[in-house]
Amino acid sequence: MTDTTLAQLSNLAIYSAMAVLTLAMVVYAVYLARLAPARARSEVSERELVAAGGADAPSSPEPPAVDEAEVESTGARRAAGVAWTLTLLGTLMTVAGVVLRALEVHRWPLGNMYEFAIVGCMLTLVAYAAWSSRRDLRWLGLFVVGPVLLTLGLAITVWYTDASELMPSLRSIWLAIHVSVATLSVALFTIGFSLGILYLVQARLEASDPRPPSFMDRLPDARALERLTYAIHVVAFPLWSFTLIAGAIWARQAWGAYWSWDPKEVWTFVIWTVYAAYLHARATTGLRRQSAAWIALAGFGCIIINYAVVNVFFVGQHSYSGL
Repeated sequence: MTDTTLAQLSNLAIYSAMAVLTLAMVVYAVYLARLAPARARSEVSERELVAAGGADAPSSPEPPAVDEAEVESTGARRAAGVAWTLTLLGTLMTVAGVVLRALEVHRWPLGNMYEFAIVGCMLTLVAYAAWSSRRDLRWLGLFVVGPVLLTLGLAITVWYTDASELMPSLRSIWLAIHVSVATLSVALFTIGFSLGILYLVQARLEASDPRPPSFMDRLPDARALERLTYAIHVVAFPLWSFTLIAGAIWARQAWGAYWSWDPKEVWTFVIWTVYAAYLHARATTGLRRQSAAWIALAGFGCIIINYAVVNVFFVGQHSYSGL
């Protein structure tokens, strides 16, 4: 199979993934529309517990759990199942697009912005699928698939570049180590960004008196969203720390110095500093969780600047965008 054929198949897989993920996003929206508000589901669960134990049953410190899926409407369950199936299919198609691109270029597909974007989308979907296998995150699907779909669209239309040889400094095993871990951490930060926005919106609504009805009533409460936001950043931050350290080691081998104040190096450190500030703020007694969440969102803003601005408009030793 020729490289040209592999390139066509890779692009076809990415376009197909976009089509499937678009359908998944729509069905996730239908799922949220049909899903009863979380408070209403909680009330139904309490009534079922009382009915199961009897009106005069003694209270128990740990009442039997009621599966939330049992109090969902049939339409909501069906929509969630279809959306989840489409998400898995879109993930497989994205994986196929990345693998075919790797076969086309005969190396790790991490040599330019386009390849970094599609690999990042793949890892975001894989991370969401893996996390969803451990807990019910169907309500989060719309807010993960949406950013992934937007990124794939930008990758295939704006950042796309034909296969090319790597620059000499990139021909190293550190390409697979350093950039792969960086891509995975960005994928996790992306999910954390979505969770952070949902938390801030939910916290603002819960602080309103009276609380206006909205689709956010169908999502977990602010406390649960904040814990999920923190949990995923706790995993992503050490990976970004490794990215910073591995980049310095690679720079020493490639250019003879651990640090040269290259724009990408500087912004990698800026991102690390902002997320370190978030984790510190999150652990600081007396500081509002909303304030800490805003710092996390600022960290993701720095990631966007690093990727979409520094890569394109700043000239340095890391000028590998391919544009």
